[in-house]
Amino acid sequence: MSRNHLKQLSFLLLFYAGAFACGNKKTLPILSKPTIENGVSSYEKIPDFQFINQDSQRITPATFANKIYVVDFFFTSCPTICPTLAKEMKRIYKHFEEEDKVNLLSHTIDPKRDSVGRLAVYAQNLEVSSDKWHFVTGDKRELFDIAEHYFNIVIEDASVPEGLDHSGRIVLVDTQGHIRAFCNGTKPEEVDRFINDIERLLQEYEDL
Repeated sequence: MSRNHLKQLSFLLLFYAGAFACGNKKTLPILSKPTIENGVSSYEKIPDFQFINQDSQRITPATFANKIYVVDFFFTSCPTICPTLAKEMKRIYKHFEEEDKVNLLSHTIDPKRDSVGRLAVYAQNLEVSSDKWHFVTGDKRELFDIAEHYFNIVIEDASVPEGLDHSGRIVLVDTQGHIRAFCNGTKPEEVDRFINDIERLLQEYEDL
């Protein structure tokens, strides 16, 4: 991903954040990019994907059918933001542990070292259920490419520890594959707001 591309993505995130702040307070806005297909206005969806989780299970959009899910990007040897990010994701996990309609999906950006076995140990250390929180690996290019669709920035950078850099953004995806909220996963106060956003989205579906 080029530096100009990163700037464009950052600009879009600021735009969407503004739209979010001005949106309907009762319903979360759709933050995915608007598009027009065959003259019909809609929103871009998260594209099809196929990754492997810590139990060697294939994870695809069908895994989250009729569910909403929370997304982040990490790697197990990350010495900087990942421990904080994992702590906040665990807090989300605990808050919705009994809510079947909410899943979590964490993508490694270091598939060379983060094997299925290593992800399994990582999940076990967090003491979380693989039925609810999927830690996935796969083709490196596919992992990097899909990050952009989740408003995340993932780059290779030889000047940083482990040669990998990424944003600590946590993203909420609805049952239609649209992004509905995001936050900085290293800031507990933003995660508090994000948890409320998840509650609002759940309530939105209950009200249908």
